[in-house]
Amino acid sequence: MEALLIPFLDATIRTATPLAYAALGELVTERSGVINIGMEGIIIAGCLGGLVAAGAGGAAMGFLGGALAGAGMAAIFAFFVLRLRADAIITGTALTLLGLGLTGTLYRGLFGLEGAALGTPSIAPIALPGLSSLPLVGPVFFTQTGMTYLLYLFVPALAWWLARTQAGLALRAVGESRAAALAAGLDVQRLRWGAILFGGAMGGLCGATLVLAQVGTFTEGMSAGRGFIAIAIVVLGRWRTVGTTLAALIFGGAFALQYLLQAAGWALPYHLFLALPYLLTLILLAALRGRAEAPAELASQESWSRA
Repeated sequence: MEALLIPFLDATIRTATPLAYAALGELVTERSGVINIGMEGIIIAGCLGGLVAAGAGGAAMGFLGGALAGAGMAAIFAFFVLRLRADAIITGTALTLLGLGLTGTLYRGLFGLEGAALGTPSIAPIALPGLSSLPLVGPVFFTQTGMTYLLYLFVPALAWWLARTQAGLALRAVGESRAAALAAGLDVQRLRWGAILFGGAMGGLCGATLVLAQVGTFTEGMSAGRGFIAIAIVVLGRWRTVGTTLAALIFGGAFALQYLLQAAGWALPYHLFLALPYLLTLILLAALRGRAEAPAELASQESWSRA
């Protein structure tokens, strides 16, 4: 039993890592009262940005390139929504289509139809001395890549920032009531710009992690709906940092179970296994309907395009 459990849990943590980066970025964005459904386009931009930057300067540069590519896509969204007061849902949809189309075009232009990215620099799992030898939890939690270890530190730091710092409380105030935030003298425009750019950088890190810590190459459309799943994770996590992280683990488990069932050789069409994470998204969102506590400003579409 343990021979199956440990690989499954290890795959759950590994698969949940990029999802958690994207979801936590979307969490901060939505806490400001703006929903960015263009996260899918941001993630795929981070994939290609990470690939190109890693080829030029190594894996560390790749993660920076992924974050910058994601932030750049988010800046487009912020400009149209906050500056030009465009509809956030339509803009987010357009951003997704832009990201998917643009990355495919650029990839073919840079690497040709065959794709020359199989030699992409990547990072390998690191076994932490002492901790990795602990029974069960060692091989699962402490034999991961550096991006997972960074996430272990980032989650409590973000939770503390949102709950205990003046900037975090200001961000939450903007998400709850724009009018009250303006009356208190808060710069709503600046806070929302910062939240959207941060969410984009985190989505870009998600994409770079997919390429540099998991797949090792780029394929068109490899974000595979993760941007929409990240939004669902935020809802499932009730707009809380720890809850969002736990929800990312649930979806990571769904992806890991998909791989496990395929490896087990079940005589079922593989499309059914591929559909597991997305089916779980629908089931959990339906079960949570009416129970989540979203930031109040998310209920007002008008507030997304005003600052």
